[in-house]
This record gives sequence, structure tokens and C-alpha cells, in this order.
Amino acid sequence: MIEIVTASRLGEQEFWKSSPLGVSLRRLASDGRLSLQVALSNRAGLPEVYNARISAQNRSQVVVFVHDDVWIDDYFLADRVLAGLEAFDVVGVAGNRRRVPNQRAWHYVSAPGRPQDRESLSGAIAHGKTPFGRVSSYGPVPAECELLDGVFLAARLRTLLERSVRFDPLFDFHFYDLDFCRSARLAGLRLGTWPICMTHQSNGLAFESAPWINAYGKYLKKWGD
Repeated sequence: MIEIVTASRLGEQEFWKSSPLGVSLRRLASDGRLSLQVALSNRAGLPEVYNARISAQNRSQVVVFVHDDVWIDDYFLADRVLAGLEAFDVVGVAGNRRRVPNQRAWHYVSAPGRPQDRESLSGAIAHGKTPFGRVSSYGPVPAECELLDGVFLAARLRTLLERSVRFDPLFDFHFYDLDFCRSARLAGLRLGTWPICMTHQSNGLAFESAPWINAYGKYLKKWGD
């Protein structure tokens, strides 16, 4: 069983009717390997929602943490995730094969608009207001990575429990993914990208906003770089 975990500010009816993830899962309803846990009308940080599912007593073998503004364009989702987890402990769709001090995002070294050297990036994801959006291709995939984009993260539940890997509630949204990846690597887990087709409704950019600056300061203080 693959449990898809997400959080949404929408109520139940609106989630299934209009959220990209809800619409996508209705389309994939025939795949009995997929189940959903969604925090509806949510105001909590993503780590709080995600950690609750890691610690919950359930029969799921695999957990997938994904944003609710993602269309799953790939109807072989379950097969892709299971194949990816044969190669890596944590799987994403985009990532960075190296990490540098004072990293500001998984794909940015310094200021927005200055991406890290292309040869260190991996993966692909589409962006747009509708499914099957324009694809942003970052680099060869699959590839072992140091950092993964938090828009989609999959792992075996037993692995996270045995290695005591969790999301830090210190980061309610910004930098929760970088922090999680570093914690996973510190625990000896292998991270990697895998080809899974999806479209992210948001461009994911919120650099230099007050919440982002606050989270970046906490991130640097925690990790000492």
C-alpha cells in the first residue's frame, strides 16, 4: 500500500473538485495500491502533518509527501514510486547532486535567478495552470542527490522509522525539504531522482519574502552554514 500524504487549505468537497491533486487521484481511483491521507482546511505546517503520518499506526509500506497543487500526469504512479524505492531510500522528481554552504534552495546557490551549475542538477517537472504543463528539465535522471525538491518525496515508512528521520516543525513550509534531506543523509539514507510525470501549479518561488528570510535564518543557525 502506498499512502499519499498532503495538506490543503480547502474543505473536503472543494479538495476533490478543484485541487490538482484531488482531481488527479480521482483519475487514478482504479489503482487499489494508492490511498490518501489529507489534512483538510489545514493551517498547520507541513512537517506537523507529515510527521503525524510517519508516526501513525498504519499498514502502509510507502509514504508519498506531495503538495496539493500538483497534478499527477503519470497513471503509472505506483509503479514508478516502487521502482524508485528499489534504487534509493528517498525519491523525488528533481534534485541536486551536491550541496554547498549557505544553500538557498535545492537548485539555487545564492540569489534567485542564479541556479547552481547545471551539471549538478537532476530531474524534471512540469509547471502550469493546467495538467501536462510545460516541462522544466534540470538534468539526467535517475541520479543520486544530496537535496530534493519537497514538492514530491517518497520513502518506505519502515526506513524512516528505523532511522528516526522526521521533518522538523521549526520549518513550517520554507526549507522543510532541505532540512529533511540533510537529516536523511545524516542518517545514511540514499536520496535520488526518478522519472515521474507531474505538473506543479505553482512556480515555487517565494524568495526574499519575510517568512522565507525568517526560515533561512533558522536553517543556517541549525546547520551551521
